[in-house]
This record gives sequence, structure tokens and C-alpha cells, in this order.
Amino acid sequence: MNPQQTPPPPVTLGQAFWYWLKLGFISFGGPAGQIAIMHHDLVEQKRWLSERRFLHALNYCMVLPGPEAQQLATYIGWLMHRSWGGIMAGVLFILPSLFLLILLSWVYLRFGTVPAVASVLYGIKPAVTAIVLFAAHRIGSRALKNGVLWTIAVLAFLAIFAFKLPFPLIVLLAAGLGAIGGRVLPDKFAVGGGHGAAKHHYGAALIDDDTPTPEHATFRWSRLLTIVAIGLVLWLGMMGLLCGLYGWHGVLTQMGWFFTKAALLTFGGAYAVLPYVYQGAVEHYHWLSAAQMMDGLALGESTPGPLIMIVTFVGFVGGWTAVPLSPDTALLPAIYAALVVTYFTFLPSFLFILAGGPLVESTHGKLQFTAPLSAITAAVVGVILNLAVFFAWHVFWPQGQSGHFDGLAALIGSFALLALFRYKAGVIPVIAASGVAGLLVTLLRSWLAQQGIVL
Repeated sequence: MNPQQTPPPPVTLGQAFWYWLKLGFISFGGPAGQIAIMHHDLVEQKRWLSERRFLHALNYCMVLPGPEAQQLATYIGWLMHRSWGGIMAGVLFILPSLFLLILLSWVYLRFGTVPAVASVLYGIKPAVTAIVLFAAHRIGSRALKNGVLWTIAVLAFLAIFAFKLPFPLIVLLAAGLGAIGGRVLPDKFAVGGGHGAAKHHYGAALIDDDTPTPEHATFRWSRLLTIVAIGLVLWLGMMGLLCGLYGWHGVLTQMGWFFTKAALLTFGGAYAVLPYVYQGAVEHYHWLSAAQMMDGLALGESTPGPLIMIVTFVGFVGGWTAVPLSPDTALLPAIYAALVVTYFTFLPSFLFILAGGPLVESTHGKLQFTAPLSAITAAVVGVILNLAVFFAWHVFWPQGQSGHFDGLAALIGSFALLALFRYKAGVIPVIAASGVAGLLVTLLRSWLAQQGIVL
């Protein structure tokens, strides 16, 4: 019998632990790249779940505020190993990035601008642009199976790129089109987009299209209310502790409150909420400067994990300069602030998955629920393409319309794109090679400048 026709053996919690930890270290490229990595590993290679179950979970995560890739990891971990499996997957997805950003933030504040680091980041930025574009292509090739879904993706791109419509409105409009389309053209909005189901396309999966919903994933009101109550206790308990220690107007308390609101506004990923974070952290609270915010964005782009992890940098810098906890050192206050900000940013994500997952599983295979989600996925492809354009604009024209085109950055991005598309190179080698290229370009420019040549 073909081994692809039989599902893989059950996955232990220990095996899942090591995979999610590894993913936390290799999840470069923002949500699009991270989702593409999970699809390749879990659907195509390991066959932990089928493509239909993967896309069904992804559609739900796309609707939620918060980092969709981290929520997808939490969802899959929960589906396979109950609540603790979901918590483990979600925490390990962000843990390496948390430690790396705390370390890099300390280096940034302690030693100032390091030319070598800036040079490496110069090469990584165009590579990230290529990774996002490549991942948009991969997701689009799976989700856009017919002209109707392609049209929705194009309209979504135009809506956010040309008309600057907010992402939540685009989601609502796409869901409305899907709800109507599911009734008028049901074959176009079924999973598989009218080209047939994706059943066993990669072989039998551990959680396949027709695998019954696990007992822990069935919806129960008592379970829902219990999870909501636990979430409120975790939020109120931490806010109460901060308020008791530092008062309502204390920096850490205000950080907890501000980033709770930010977590509920992150429709469409980090770049949808960055203007809100910028306005609050820079202009209102003055936790950091505009230049520091941009430097933090560069660090966030170059580390694994969700792009929204830039909030860890914001918290660290704010704690370094504004939290009066220790007169001798600013490091501990900065770490406390980074942890507080990260806690309040990601707590809602876990609650949305653990509370809403059973509801989503109950809609599996029901067109009246899946058609709007299929339309949303198509719209998100257009939004991700807009993200790639955003990257390209700010990387290749760093000074805006009045600045010059950075041909060397574009060259690095082109080679990264060629490596991804033509040679199927992995994300880490592309990131590493691009960082080295950025360092070499900077050294070359420095040498030429000494010779009186401007490149």
C-alpha cells in the first residue's frame, strides 16, 4: 500500500513541542511567510492535517484581530493536543522573537547605532519584501481557484492600496460577497474554489477532511463560559496588580491598557495597527521617538515571529526611559515593560482561539459558513500583496518620492526573489545571504567613498 494513502502515526505532545519551538526560530517573512511555512510543514510534509482543515482554520484566524499566523499555530496546537497544546504552540511561536527583541533592544539602547547591524538590516529588508511577495503567491495559488475569487482579491488590493479603506471594512465587504456568492454561485465559493476538493492531495492526513471533530473541540456553552471567565481573571488580575503597584496613571498600567486596545484593533496584522501604535506610543505617551519607532520596525522585520512583536521593542524602550523602578539600572524596568506589553498584546489571541475554536469546528464543511470565509481569504491575498508593495516602496525608495531609487537594494531583493521562486531556497538561507550582501554593499560603498566615488 502506498504510504501516502495511510495517515501518519499520532503526534505526541513532545514531538509537537519541538516542532513549534523550531517554528518560532524560523518564522521569518511576516504572516504570509509564516503561514506558508506551516502549510509546507504540516500539510504537505508531515500531513498533520489536511489542506481543507488548514484553510478552514486559517479563514477563521484571518477574521480575528491579532497576529493570524500565531493564532493559526495556536489553533492547530489546540486541535491536536487540547488547550495546553494550543497554549504551548502559541507561546513557542513568539518566545524566540521575544528574547531576541529584548536582546537587540538592549544592544540598540546600550551601544547606539552599530554600523555592522545597520548594514545587515540593509540587506535583510529587500529580502523580506521578496519573502512576502513569494508567500502571497503561494497562498494565492491555493486560495484563488477561479475568476470570482481572483476578482475579490483584486478589488481588495485596490480598496486598500488606492482608496485606503480600513481592513475591517474590507473583511466585512468580502464576507458579504461570500455570503451572497455562496447562495448564487455555491460552486465558486466551496473549499477548492469550484475546481474540486483538495482531499488527499498530499496524502492521507492525521486530521483529514472527514476525520470526526475531537471531543475537546466540540462546542459546549459551559466550556465557552469557563474560558471567557479565565481570560477575564487573567486580564483583570494583571491590570489590578499593576494598578495597585503603580497606580492607574503609572507607565506599566497605561501600557497594559493601551496595548489591550491595540490588540483588539490588529485586523490585518501589524501594519494595520502600526499607525495606532505610533500615534499612542510616540505622540501621546512619548515612550519613544519617531526615529526609534522606525528602528524598532527594522528590528522587527529582521527577527522571527509576528511583525506585531515590534510592540516588545516599544515596551522595552519605554521602560528603559520612563519606568522609575530602579535608580541603578534601566535594564530590569525595560524587561518588565517589554513583558507587560507582550502579555497584554497576545492574551486576547489565545482567548479568541480557545473560546472560538469549537464554534469554528462546528461549521466545518457547511457552505453557509465557509463561503464568507473563502471570500475573506481571497481578499486577504490582495491585502498581503499591498503589504509587499508597501515594503518595496519604503525599501527601494527610502526617501520617498523625492528620493533616489536604491538599485542595490532592488538587486538584493531580485536575487532573493529568484532564489525563492526558481531554486526553492529556504527562508533562513535567503535571509542570511541577504544580510551578508547588505554588509558587503556597505563596505563597498565605504571604500568607494574613500576613493571619492559615490555609489
